[in-house]
Amino acid sequence: MGPMLKLGLTGGIGAGKSEVSRILVSYGAVLIDSDRIAREVVEPGTPGLAAVVAEFGSGVLTADGRLDRPKLGGIVFNDPERLRALNAIVHPLVRDRSAELQAGAGPEAVVVHDVPLLAENGLGSLYDLVLVVDATPETQLDRLVRQRGMTEDEARARMAAQATREERLAVADIVIDNDGPLEELEPRVRKVWTELAERAAATD
Repeated sequence: MGPMLKLGLTGGIGAGKSEVSRILVSYGAVLIDSDRIAREVVEPGTPGLAAVVAEFGSGVLTADGRLDRPKLGGIVFNDPERLRALNAIVHPLVRDRSAELQAGAGPEAVVVHDVPLLAENGLGSLYDLVLVVDATPETQLDRLVRQRGMTEDEARARMAAQATREERLAVADIVIDNDGPLEELEPRVRKVWTELAERAAATD
């Protein structure tokens, strides 16, 4: 029997999505972070890395045998054909690993999929519920500049490349407001978690 509750977690850059996923994991959620898995499937010694080297040559490796991401990025960035070749290697590996993590999660688990581009790619229907971490654009901007050291222009550009706040809220089943300080966040996440855990248990 598979996990009971599959959540898609998303939020604009600087909204605090990783903070929310960290809190959910501390309560017992199983986190599936596809960005992290995408890095893990091409670690040294993996079939994934071997496949990338077979496709792109050993020039994409650093001196110590790791994947040179900037270099590979430079190759695929302007070349849709090469990007397709890379995705054809990495995507199935990420999909399989995600499915494996999900299968191992147990029948009453709450499985949280961290999906940065959920709204952008219209992926909401893949999940039982979509959780959106929300903050005003002003708060996002402030965090990106203060906490991540971006210039205001950089931060605005990154935000503009994503779905709008309205588009994200339109796909949300549950909204976690993270506009204030961090200490206000945990009680809000706890309240959502309590509801989720009840739902997961009730679908038995």
